Amino acid sequence: MKKITRFSWSGLVLLLTLAGNLLFAQQVPDTKVYDAVQWRLIGPFRGGRADGVTGVNGSDKTYYFASTGGGIWKTTNAGQTWKSVSDGFFGGSMGAVAVAESDTSVVYAGGGEKTVRGNVSFGYGMWKSTDAGKTWSRAGLEKSRFISRLRIHPTNPDVVYAAVLGDIFQPTDLRGVYKTTDGGKNWEKILYTNEQSGAVDLILDPNNPETIYATTWEIKRTPYSLESGGPGSKMFKSTDGGKNWEELSAKETFPKGVLGIMGITVSPKNSNRLYAIIENDNGGVFTSKDAGQTWEKVNEDRSLRQRAWYYSRIYADTQDEETVYVLNVSYHKSTDGGKTFKGANAPHGDHHDLWIDPANNQRMIIADDGGAQVSEDGGENWSTYMNQPTSQFYRVTTDNSFPYRIYGAQQDNSTVRIRHRNDGGAITESDWEPTAGGESGWIAPDPLDNDIVYGGSYGGLLTRENHRNGTSRTVNVWPDNPMGHGAEGMKYRFQWNFPIFFSPHDPKLLYTTSNQFHRSTNEGQSWEVFSPDLTRNDKSKLGPSGGPITKDNTSVEYYATIFTAAESPVKQGVIWAGSDDGLVHVTTDNGKTWQNVTPSDMPEWLQINSIEASPFDPGEAYFAATGYKMGNYQPYLYKTTDYGITWTKIVSGIDPEHFTRVLRADPVKRGMLYAGTETGMYYSKDDGASWHSLQLNLPIVPITDLTIKENNLIAATQGRSFWIIDDLTVLHQAEPGIENKAFHLYKPQDSYRIDGVKRSSLTNGSNRPGGVLVYYFLKEKPKDELKIEFFNEKNERIRWFSTKGVNGDTLKVKEGAGEFNWNLRAENAEGFDGLIMWAANLRGPKVVPGTYKVKMTVDGQAQEQSFKVLADPRYESTQAELEEQFAYLMAVRDKITETHQTIKLIRAYRSELDSLSTKPDNLESIKAEMQEIEETLYQTKNRSGQDPLNFPIRLNNKLAHLSSVVGNGDYKPTDQSEAVRKELTEQIDVQLTRFRKLEREQISRLLNIEEMKTKLEIKK
Repeated sequence: MKKITRFSWSGLVLLLTLAGNLLFAQQVPDTKVYDAVQWRLIGPFRGGRADGVTGVNGSDKTYYFASTGGGIWKTTNAGQTWKSVSDGFFGGSMGAVAVAESDTSVVYAGGGEKTVRGNVSFGYGMWKSTDAGKTWSRAGLEKSRFISRLRIHPTNPDVVYAAVLGDIFQPTDLRGVYKTTDGGKNWEKILYTNEQSGAVDLILDPNNPETIYATTWEIKRTPYSLESGGPGSKMFKSTDGGKNWEELSAKETFPKGVLGIMGITVSPKNSNRLYAIIENDNGGVFTSKDAGQTWEKVNEDRSLRQRAWYYSRIYADTQDEETVYVLNVSYHKSTDGGKTFKGANAPHGDHHDLWIDPANNQRMIIADDGGAQVSEDGGENWSTYMNQPTSQFYRVTTDNSFPYRIYGAQQDNSTVRIRHRNDGGAITESDWEPTAGGESGWIAPDPLDNDIVYGGSYGGLLTRENHRNGTSRTVNVWPDNPMGHGAEGMKYRFQWNFPIFFSPHDPKLLYTTSNQFHRSTNEGQSWEVFSPDLTRNDKSKLGPSGGPITKDNTSVEYYATIFTAAESPVKQGVIWAGSDDGLVHVTTDNGKTWQNVTPSDMPEWLQINSIEASPFDPGEAYFAATGYKMGNYQPYLYKTTDYGITWTKIVSGIDPEHFTRVLRADPVKRGMLYAGTETGMYYSKDDGASWHSLQLNLPIVPITDLTIKENNLIAATQGRSFWIIDDLTVLHQAEPGIENKAFHLYKPQDSYRIDGVKRSSLTNGSNRPGGVLVYYFLKEKPKDELKIEFFNEKNERIRWFSTKGVNGDTLKVKEGAGEFNWNLRAENAEGFDGLIMWAANLRGPKVVPGTYKVKMTVDGQAQEQSFKVLADPRYESTQAELEEQFAYLMAVRDKITETHQTIKLIRAYRSELDSLSTKPDNLESIKAEMQEIEETLYQTKNRSGQDPLNFPIRLNNKLAHLSSVVGNGDYKPTDQSEAVRKELTEQIDVQLTRFRKLEREQISRLLNIEEMKTKLEIKK
């Protein structure tokens, strides 16, 4: 009997669980009810690292580049502008791109970069386009991770060779050279050395495509080391299309000992002439004059082979056998067969790939740490990299200025602070500037002074920037320069990307971390250590990095450090710390004692990448962890509600290979979470019990950090700059069932009285439009009419829009989620055809701050929502002064409208009078008086925009000019502006009174003026 009871109870639990899951599934809002909310690209338009480029034979303005995080880009105007061609298909890190010589509409792209620095990301295999990048399809090698070279047969675009590095974080046999003969449907591995070594360079003999040269590279990255070189690093040659291979690195004249990365090239002018750049204790530039059988070292200059793992690319000139290029920090050119080189720089530096036109060696494209640049004169001049939104950012934060700025450190460049919006039409270069710190660090704006900024970088660098004075001070915790050393000898271990942040409770308290916690209350003049070592401190993982040939100690691999930290915004002294070697600690007494609260079910050695202290409860916290540098690509998100005593893993709904980088909690709506992963964005409405895509229009790109400010969600990306969602309140409100309604009107976010225009651009960031954004959902398009109306607190209608048209402005809607932007301005003054004015406008004034209502009516059914219009905090004007400005501008607007309606009537009456079959005796005098009135009101001689410089403006223009004067900024009218308005209004009224008398006493006896006014839609 008991067994039956237990069975029944278990069955009941199962049913309840299933019912709960079903209920939860029903609680997920359908994406289509909110997908009018979109991500907006802020910028900056400053290129990030690229490591694959190609031109197009026969098209001297068309080029492609492979971005390390940002997908594939194309220009058709020699680099003046670039456009992503991979968006909507794939993204992330790209290592190679190639165009078929025999059919330039065929393009192949390989994921995963060869420049395997500390922030390296893998790719997603091969992609192919048959229409020059307009559309793409998968082309195999999905798990190859890193593809460093692609070569296409010159006469058959279906024959392609791929140099596959493979997974640099773990051993795998998916490495080597691969070949397809059916355009990527099937691939055959044709060269392989071992499970730790992949193919890094690959070239077909330009004179005989069956002759192939390849190099393999033994390379491994861990969280604490980089290893370049070993038995698997070799050079090979095939003369039968890859069926058989000869090892050239075994030749007697090849350098002996451990080999590392190697680059190889063949002169198109002489197939026997090879050049190679070789990492080796006896390395340098080597040449062969017998197709690889014997080798001679011609140059061992360290500027050509420094930091070999990051560069080591070599290119033969297409026209001259003695000319060869080597890429490194600078790019170097030799015209004497490699014996001597002359260094030069493209606009950025740190060069990674080069393509030289086979028919014109003056035409080339180069890839570097600033993206890609084009030269049409052999490198004398290059196109800019300030037109590519492919910046890589580590972290993101904001300040308290208005409009607030977004801060981040751009890899391979400076830190930056950038306005999230402005009053213009785009986020341009004038909206951003460098700030404190360097390419890799956290940034912390002073909460009390937006012009004081603290920023970090590698080597423990910490600077204080005073933007107001243009001064900078270095305030390192311990200014012991670690360059070239491993972490084992450091007093404090500062990672490449160490935390810096202010206490949310004390704006004078600045925190930073090494392997211990540090704080300062005097702007970095002195630092207090207030924690023990909060890491595993495993000595075996603290040695030098970069061997066995070339060391590379920049602190990017410094291990056993506090990698992320946060103080509870709810309770002072509750501080969380997460280490890069897998420990989580918390103090509840401001650092007097610390508890190790690492989840017991979490794999060891995970990097705790971000910690989020709950904005609602001091005992709640979340963290995102990752093990990708150990070949573990699973997502790891955890939450606690009891100060870390217990943890819950919360990854349901996240793709099993979308490893997690960041989690943030919405500070307004409890239980709303946002997660950034390597491959996409997610959100949760149930405190992490389940996750759902928030990708929307965001490109596929690593999301490195998130922050929330004023109901905006801001994403730092590793390859596509900064992106922002302007209104999270729609997501707050989105609920299941909305998709079944005829329509739904969301409550608009409170909006500032600020201008701004949103325009698309290939060279600037997208601005937020001024005014209020109204979001809604339509199950289907209206059958009759959709109206959107705006009312003030007195329920007076200020502005309205309709699908049937209002004043020539027709509202356009479609089924599904929609967005409508009202610029907060009242109706414009009325104009007329051919109107030309100077320094004047017809814009209606912005409404005053207050509470307003939007009403949406669909086929007779209405919904309403209220919202607030907020004053622009940049202005000191009072509410009364803004109301005075509004009343003034409305008076000007209405008088301009009245004036222009009079001019329209004069012109209509004149035309009608001229068409009368019987001409009255007083016709000419009536027309003469109307003309005199019109010419007093408006300069009728104007025909072009510059004509007012020749023909003096009249009363309407003078009055409308006051709209520009008083409407400039948020201020009450000056006394003189009011005096001029009264004077001009009186003069206009003289003419209007004169016209009405003429109209009443003479014109009305000849024409049906009421009917004509109705046709002209002129109100009495």
